[in-house]
Amino acid sequence: MNACAHRIDASIQILRLRQVCERIGLSRSMVYQLEAEQRFPPRIKIGVRAVGWIESEIQAWLEQRVHGNRPSLGPPA
Repeated sequence: MNACAHRIDASIQILRLRQVCERIGLSRSMVYQLEAEQRFPPRIKIGVRAVGWIESEIQAWLEQRVHGNRPSLGPPA
């Protein structure tokens, strides 16, 4: 396999459900509901029985929520 073909950025951070809930201030059931409605970043499989969310996608989702509720801040960069 070509090493360049599947290069992964070493700065990618994975958040587990508890960390996601703490960061966004919502319950786990709300996270799953928003995800099912495709209004939240999708989880990724990180093991046989483990999932996580990409930190940068969660941060971008939060920024969209803030800018959507505060039009004076303008669109996210």
